[in-house]
Amino acid sequence: MKKILLLLSCAVFTGFITGWGNMAEAQDTGNEKVILITLDGFRWQELFTGADANLISHEKYVSDAEELKAKFWRDTPEERREALLPFVWNIVAETGEIYGNRKFGSKVDLTNGMVFSYPGYNEILTGQADDDRINSNDKVNNPNKTILEKLNKSAAYRRKVAAFGSWEVFPYIINEQRSGVPVNAGFENAKGDHLTEIEQFLNKVQPHTPSPWGSVRLDMFTHNYALEYMKREHPDLVYIAYGETDDFAHNGNYQAYLESAHSTDAFLNELWNYTQRDPYYKGNTTFIITTDHGRGTKPLKTWRSHGSEIEGAEQVWLITYGKHSGEAGEIKKEEQLYSTKVVEIIKEITRQ
Repeated sequence: MKKILLLLSCAVFTGFITGWGNMAEAQDTGNEKVILITLDGFRWQELFTGADANLISHEKYVSDAEELKAKFWRDTPEERREALLPFVWNIVAETGEIYGNRKFGSKVDLTNGMVFSYPGYNEILTGQADDDRINSNDKVNNPNKTILEKLNKSAAYRRKVAAFGSWEVFPYIINEQRSGVPVNAGFENAKGDHLTEIEQFLNKVQPHTPSPWGSVRLDMFTHNYALEYMKREHPDLVYIAYGETDDFAHNGNYQAYLESAHSTDAFLNELWNYTQRDPYYKGNTTFIITTDHGRGTKPLKTWRSHGSEIEGAEQVWLITYGKHSGEAGEIKKEEQLYSTKVVEIIKEITRQ
Protein backbone atom coordinates (compact mmCIF):
# COMPACT_ATOMS: atom_id res chain seq x y z
CA MET A 1 0.00 0.00 0.00
CA LYS A 2 2.84 2.43 0.82
CA LYS A 3 4.35 1.80 -2.62
CA ILE A 4 1.03 2.56 -4.27
CA LEU A 5 0.68 5.77 -2.28
CA LEU A 6 4.22 6.82 -3.28
CA LEU A 7 3.51 6.18 -6.94
CA LEU A 8 0.23 8.07 -6.66
CA SER A 9 2.01 11.04 -5.07
CA CYS A 10 4.46 11.16 -7.98
CA ALA A 11 1.61 10.98 -10.45
CA VAL A 12 -0.28 13.73 -8.61
CA PHE A 13 2.76 16.01 -8.90
CA THR A 14 3.03 15.34 -12.63
CA GLY A 15 -0.69 15.92 -13.10
CA PHE A 16 -0.49 19.15 -11.13
CA ILE A 17 2.09 20.55 -13.54
CA THR A 18 0.18 19.52 -16.65
CA GLY A 19 -3.12 20.59 -15.09
CA TRP A 20 -2.33 24.29 -15.32
CA GLY A 21 -2.99 24.19 -19.06
CA ASN A 22 -6.50 22.94 -18.40
CA MET A 23 -7.05 25.69 -15.84
CA ALA A 24 -6.11 28.40 -18.30
CA GLU A 25 -8.48 27.03 -20.95
CA ALA A 26 -11.51 26.72 -18.67
CA GLN A 27 -14.30 29.11 -19.58
CA ASP A 28 -16.08 30.40 -16.51
CA THR A 29 -19.85 29.95 -16.75
CA GLY A 30 -20.45 32.76 -14.27
CA ASN A 31 -22.22 30.30 -11.95
CA GLU A 32 -21.61 30.14 -8.25
CA LYS A 33 -19.45 27.09 -7.46
CA VAL A 34 -20.41 24.63 -4.71
CA ILE A 35 -18.49 21.66 -3.34
CA LEU A 36 -20.64 19.42 -1.14
CA ILE A 37 -18.78 16.80 0.91
CA THR A 38 -19.95 14.08 3.30
CA LEU A 39 -17.99 11.97 5.78
CA ASP A 40 -20.02 8.82 6.28
CA GLY A 41 -20.93 8.20 9.92
CA PHE A 42 -18.37 10.56 11.44
CA ARG A 43 -19.54 11.52 14.94
CA TRP A 44 -19.92 15.06 16.18
CA GLN A 45 -18.11 13.94 19.33
CA GLU A 46 -14.79 13.48 17.51
CA LEU A 47 -15.35 16.58 15.41
CA PHE A 48 -15.66 18.81 18.47
CA THR A 49 -13.61 17.01 21.12
CA GLY A 50 -11.16 14.84 19.21
CA ALA A 51 -10.20 11.32 20.26
CA ASP A 52 -12.57 9.67 22.73
CA ALA A 53 -10.92 8.99 26.10
CA ASN A 54 -12.94 5.78 26.51
CA LEU A 55 -11.91 4.39 23.13
CA ILE A 56 -8.38 5.50 22.36
CA SER A 57 -6.80 2.92 24.67
CA HIS A 58 -9.50 0.26 24.41
CA GLU A 59 -7.80 -3.06 23.68
CA LYS A 60 -10.79 -4.31 21.71
CA TYR A 61 -10.92 -1.33 19.35
CA VAL A 62 -7.29 -0.16 19.14
CA SER A 63 -4.31 -2.20 17.97
CA ASP A 64 -1.54 0.19 19.05
CA ALA A 65 -2.74 2.55 21.79
CA GLU A 66 0.69 4.08 22.34
CA GLU A 67 1.04 5.09 18.70
CA LEU A 68 -2.53 6.36 18.49
CA LYS A 69 -2.23 8.46 21.64
CA ALA A 70 1.02 9.96 20.41
CA LYS A 71 -0.76 11.13 17.29
CA PHE A 72 -4.11 12.24 18.63
CA TRP A 73 -4.24 12.42 22.42
CA ARG A 74 -3.83 15.83 24.03
CA ASP A 75 -4.78 17.30 27.41
CA THR A 76 -7.82 19.31 26.30
CA PRO A 77 -10.69 18.67 23.87
CA GLU A 78 -9.63 21.72 21.85
CA GLU A 79 -6.09 20.39 21.47
CA ARG A 80 -7.33 16.91 20.65
CA ARG A 81 -9.67 18.03 17.90
CA GLU A 82 -6.94 20.20 16.39
CA ALA A 83 -4.55 17.23 16.35
CA LEU A 84 -7.18 15.09 14.65
CA LEU A 85 -8.51 17.68 12.19
CA PRO A 86 -5.89 20.43 11.79
CA PHE A 87 -7.38 21.94 8.62
CA VAL A 88 -10.87 22.16 10.09
CA TRP A 89 -9.74 23.74 13.34
CA ASN A 90 -6.91 25.95 12.07
CA ILE A 91 -8.35 27.19 8.78
CA VAL A 92 -12.10 26.52 8.58
CA ALA A 93 -12.76 27.62 12.15
CA GLU A 94 -11.17 30.97 11.30
CA THR A 95 -12.91 31.55 7.98
CA GLY A 96 -16.18 29.55 8.08
CA GLU A 97 -18.85 28.19 10.41
CA ILE A 98 -19.07 24.88 12.28
CA TYR A 99 -22.46 23.80 13.65
CA GLY A 100 -23.32 20.92 15.95
CA ASN A 101 -21.41 21.26 19.21
CA ARG A 102 -24.19 20.25 21.54
CA LYS A 103 -22.15 21.38 24.54
CA PHE A 104 -23.14 24.92 23.56
CA GLY A 105 -26.68 24.06 22.46
CA SER A 106 -25.82 24.09 18.74
CA LYS A 107 -27.77 21.12 17.41
CA VAL A 108 -27.96 19.53 13.97
CA ASP A 109 -30.20 16.48 13.56
CA LEU A 110 -31.62 14.17 10.95
CA THR A 111 -35.34 14.25 10.24
CA ASN A 112 -35.57 10.72 8.83
CA GLY A 113 -36.44 7.90 11.22
CA MET A 114 -34.16 5.28 9.66
CA VAL A 115 -30.81 6.77 10.74
CA PHE A 116 -28.64 4.91 8.27
CA SER A 117 -26.94 5.79 5.02
CA TYR A 118 -29.34 5.79 2.05
CA PRO A 119 -32.10 7.63 3.97
CA GLY A 120 -29.48 10.06 5.31
CA TYR A 121 -28.08 10.84 1.89
CA ASN A 122 -31.56 11.15 0.42
CA GLU A 123 -32.38 13.70 3.12
CA ILE A 124 -29.18 15.68 2.55
CA LEU A 125 -29.54 15.70 -1.24
CA THR A 126 -33.31 16.21 -1.59
CA GLY A 127 -34.01 18.39 1.43
CA GLN A 128 -36.56 16.06 2.98
CA ALA A 129 -36.91 12.61 4.48
CA ASP A 130 -38.90 9.86 2.78
CA ASP A 131 -39.25 7.04 5.29
CA ASP A 132 -42.06 5.40 3.33
CA ARG A 133 -39.93 4.76 0.25
CA ILE A 134 -36.31 5.21 1.34
CA ASN A 135 -36.00 2.65 4.12
CA SER A 136 -33.11 0.39 3.11
CA ASN A 137 -29.58 0.54 1.69
CA ASP A 138 -30.57 -1.52 -1.32
CA LYS A 139 -29.48 -0.57 -4.84
CA VAL A 140 -32.80 0.99 -5.82
CA ASN A 141 -33.01 4.11 -7.93
CA ASN A 142 -34.13 7.06 -5.86
CA PRO A 143 -37.68 8.11 -6.83
CA ASN A 144 -36.92 11.57 -5.42
CA LYS A 145 -35.02 14.23 -7.35
CA THR A 146 -31.85 15.42 -5.66
CA ILE A 147 -30.57 18.97 -5.81
CA LEU A 148 -27.85 17.60 -8.09
CA GLU A 149 -30.44 16.44 -10.60
CA LYS A 150 -32.45 19.63 -10.42
CA LEU A 151 -29.40 21.78 -11.05
CA ASN A 152 -28.12 19.49 -13.78
CA LYS A 153 -31.43 19.93 -15.58
CA SER A 154 -31.45 23.70 -15.18
CA ALA A 155 -30.27 25.97 -17.98
CA ALA A 156 -27.43 27.42 -15.92
CA TYR A 157 -25.91 24.24 -14.48
CA ARG A 158 -26.62 21.74 -17.25
CA ARG A 159 -23.70 19.30 -17.63
CA LYS A 160 -21.80 21.18 -14.90
CA VAL A 161 -22.66 18.79 -12.04
CA ALA A 162 -20.71 15.69 -10.99
CA ALA A 163 -20.59 13.26 -8.06
CA PHE A 164 -17.98 10.92 -6.58
CA GLY A 165 -18.51 8.37 -3.83
CA SER A 166 -16.67 5.54 -2.15
CA TRP A 167 -19.90 3.54 -1.67
CA GLU A 168 -21.22 1.73 -4.71
CA VAL A 169 -24.84 2.71 -4.00
CA PHE A 170 -24.42 6.37 -4.94
CA PRO A 171 -25.38 5.96 -8.62
CA TYR A 172 -28.77 4.78 -7.30
CA ILE A 173 -29.11 7.46 -4.62
CA ILE A 174 -28.48 10.14 -7.23
CA ASN A 175 -30.37 8.14 -9.86
CA GLU A 176 -27.61 8.57 -12.42
CA GLN A 177 -29.67 7.17 -15.27
CA ARG A 178 -32.56 9.61 -14.87
CA SER A 179 -30.68 12.63 -13.58
CA GLY A 180 -27.89 12.62 -16.15
CA VAL A 181 -25.41 13.44 -13.37
CA PRO A 182 -22.15 11.54 -13.93
CA VAL A 183 -21.40 9.49 -10.82
CA ASN A 184 -18.07 7.77 -10.20
CA ALA A 185 -18.59 5.49 -7.21
CA GLY A 186 -17.71 2.14 -5.75
CA PHE A 187 -14.98 0.54 -7.83
CA GLU A 188 -15.74 2.38 -11.07
CA ASN A 189 -12.90 3.73 -13.17
CA ALA A 190 -12.77 7.22 -14.63
CA LYS A 191 -14.32 7.41 -18.08
CA GLY A 192 -13.62 9.75 -20.99
CA ASP A 193 -11.45 10.35 -24.01
CA HIS A 194 -9.12 12.86 -22.40
CA LEU A 195 -8.26 11.42 -19.01
CA THR A 196 -5.40 12.98 -17.08
CA GLU A 197 -2.29 10.96 -16.34
CA ILE A 198 -3.42 10.57 -12.75
CA GLU A 199 -6.85 9.28 -13.79
CA GLN A 200 -5.17 6.74 -16.04
CA PHE A 201 -2.91 5.71 -13.17
CA LEU A 202 -5.86 5.38 -10.79
CA ASN A 203 -7.69 3.24 -13.33
CA LYS A 204 -4.65 0.99 -13.52
CA VAL A 205 -4.07 0.48 -9.79
CA GLN A 206 -7.63 0.49 -8.42
CA PRO A 207 -8.46 -3.06 -9.59
CA HIS A 208 -5.30 -4.31 -7.87
CA THR A 209 -5.83 -2.46 -4.56
CA PRO A 210 -7.91 -4.59 -2.20
CA SER A 211 -10.54 -2.87 -0.08
CA PRO A 212 -11.57 -4.27 3.32
CA TRP A 213 -15.19 -4.00 2.17
CA GLY A 214 -17.05 -5.43 -0.76
CA SER A 215 -19.11 -2.34 -1.53
CA VAL A 216 -16.84 0.55 -0.52
CA ARG A 217 -13.49 1.50 -2.06
CA LEU A 218 -10.72 3.36 -0.29
CA ASP A 219 -11.30 7.11 -0.07
CA MET A 220 -7.93 7.82 -1.70
CA PHE A 221 -9.46 6.80 -5.03
CA THR A 222 -12.67 8.76 -4.56
CA HIS A 223 -10.74 11.88 -3.60
CA ASN A 224 -8.28 11.80 -6.46
CA TYR A 225 -10.89 10.89 -9.08
CA ALA A 226 -12.88 13.93 -7.94
CA LEU A 227 -9.90 16.28 -7.86
CA GLU A 228 -8.69 15.23 -11.30
CA TYR A 229 -12.18 15.61 -12.77
CA MET A 230 -12.35 19.11 -11.33
CA LYS A 231 -9.06 19.98 -13.01
CA ARG A 232 -10.16 18.46 -16.31
CA GLU A 233 -13.83 19.46 -16.56
CA HIS A 234 -14.32 22.30 -14.05
CA PRO A 235 -17.83 21.37 -12.87
CA ASP A 236 -19.76 24.04 -10.96
CA LEU A 237 -21.36 21.68 -8.44
CA VAL A 238 -19.35 18.74 -7.12
CA TYR A 239 -20.47 16.18 -4.57
CA ILE A 240 -17.78 14.05 -2.89
CA ALA A 241 -18.83 11.29 -0.49
CA TYR A 242 -16.04 9.76 1.60
CA GLY A 243 -16.92 6.46 3.22
CA GLU A 244 -14.09 4.98 5.27
CA THR A 245 -15.00 6.42 8.67
CA ASP A 246 -18.29 4.55 8.77
CA ASP A 247 -16.89 1.23 7.61
CA PHE A 248 -13.91 1.25 9.95
CA ALA A 249 -16.32 2.03 12.79
CA HIS A 250 -18.57 -0.88 11.85
CA ASN A 251 -15.46 -3.04 11.91
CA GLY A 252 -14.78 -1.88 15.47
CA ASN A 253 -11.44 -0.38 14.42
CA TYR A 254 -11.23 2.92 16.29
CA GLN A 255 -7.60 3.36 15.31
CA ALA A 256 -8.42 3.26 11.60
CA TYR A 257 -11.52 5.40 12.18
CA LEU A 258 -9.37 8.21 13.60
CA GLU A 259 -6.64 7.75 11.00
CA SER A 260 -9.22 7.94 8.22
CA ALA A 261 -10.78 11.11 9.64
CA HIS A 262 -7.30 12.65 9.82
CA SER A 263 -6.65 11.71 6.19
CA THR A 264 -9.97 13.17 5.11
CA ASP A 265 -9.02 16.42 6.80
CA ALA A 266 -5.92 16.45 4.57
CA PHE A 267 -8.14 15.82 1.54
CA LEU A 268 -10.27 18.83 2.51
CA ASN A 269 -7.13 20.90 2.79
CA GLU A 270 -5.99 19.82 -0.68
CA LEU A 271 -9.36 20.66 -2.23
CA TRP A 272 -9.36 24.06 -0.54
CA ASN A 273 -5.83 24.85 -1.72
CA TYR A 274 -6.70 23.78 -5.25
CA THR A 275 -9.76 26.04 -5.39
CA GLN A 276 -7.64 28.93 -4.12
CA ARG A 277 -5.17 28.44 -7.00
CA ASP A 278 -7.42 27.66 -9.93
CA PRO A 279 -8.85 30.87 -11.46
CA TYR A 280 -12.09 29.06 -12.26
CA TYR A 281 -12.85 28.42 -8.58
CA LYS A 282 -10.83 31.05 -6.74
CA GLY A 283 -12.98 33.47 -4.76
CA ASN A 284 -16.18 31.95 -6.12
CA THR A 285 -16.56 28.61 -4.33
CA THR A 286 -18.51 27.58 -1.24
CA PHE A 287 -17.85 24.35 0.65
CA ILE A 288 -20.58 22.51 2.57
CA ILE A 289 -19.62 19.48 4.68
CA THR A 290 -21.81 17.18 6.75
CA THR A 291 -22.52 13.51 7.54
CA ASP A 292 -25.36 11.12 6.79
CA HIS A 293 -25.77 9.98 10.42
CA GLY A 294 -24.09 9.91 13.80
CA ARG A 295 -23.22 6.95 16.01
CA GLY A 296 -23.95 5.76 19.51
CA THR A 297 -22.05 6.66 22.68
CA LYS A 298 -23.84 4.79 25.50
CA PRO A 299 -23.29 1.98 26.08
CA LEU A 300 -19.76 2.30 24.76
CA LYS A 301 -20.07 -0.48 22.20
CA THR A 302 -22.74 1.46 20.31
CA TRP A 303 -20.07 3.76 18.84
CA ARG A 304 -19.80 1.06 16.16
CA SER A 305 -23.47 1.33 15.25
CA HIS A 306 -26.26 3.61 14.16
CA GLY A 307 -29.93 3.27 13.35
CA SER A 308 -33.22 4.22 14.94
CA GLU A 309 -32.54 2.03 17.97
CA ILE A 310 -29.17 3.65 18.77
CA GLU A 311 -29.41 6.62 21.12
CA GLY A 312 -27.83 9.76 19.67
CA ALA A 313 -27.26 8.38 16.17
CA GLU A 314 -29.56 11.05 14.73
CA GLN A 315 -27.17 13.77 15.95
CA VAL A 316 -25.02 15.18 13.16
CA TRP A 317 -23.11 18.37 12.26
CA LEU A 318 -22.66 20.92 9.48
CA ILE A 319 -19.71 22.97 8.23
CA THR A 320 -19.61 25.79 5.69
CA TYR A 321 -16.73 27.88 4.40
CA GLY A 322 -15.83 29.81 1.30
CA LYS A 323 -17.55 32.60 -0.61
CA HIS A 324 -21.11 32.37 0.74
CA SER A 325 -20.32 31.20 4.24
CA GLY A 326 -20.44 33.29 7.35
CA GLU A 327 -17.27 33.60 9.43
CA ALA A 328 -18.59 32.98 12.93
CA GLY A 329 -16.34 29.95 13.47
CA GLU A 330 -17.57 27.40 15.98
CA ILE A 331 -21.21 28.18 16.70
CA LYS A 332 -21.72 28.57 20.44
CA LYS A 333 -25.38 29.50 20.66
CA GLU A 334 -28.55 27.48 21.11
CA GLU A 335 -29.95 26.67 17.72
CA GLN A 336 -31.69 23.72 16.08
CA LEU A 337 -30.76 22.86 12.48
CA TYR A 338 -31.50 19.79 10.39
CA SER A 339 -29.75 18.02 7.53
CA THR A 340 -32.42 19.39 5.22
CA LYS A 341 -30.61 22.73 5.59
CA VAL A 342 -28.04 21.62 3.01
CA VAL A 343 -30.44 21.91 0.08
CA GLU A 344 -31.65 25.29 1.36
CA ILE A 345 -28.07 26.57 1.37
CA ILE A 346 -27.35 25.28 -2.14
CA LYS A 347 -30.55 26.78 -3.51
CA GLU A 348 -29.72 30.11 -1.97
CA ILE A 349 -26.18 30.09 -3.37
CA THR A 350 -27.16 28.96 -6.87
CA ARG A 351 -30.36 31.03 -6.97
CA GLN A 352 -32.29 28.06 -8.29
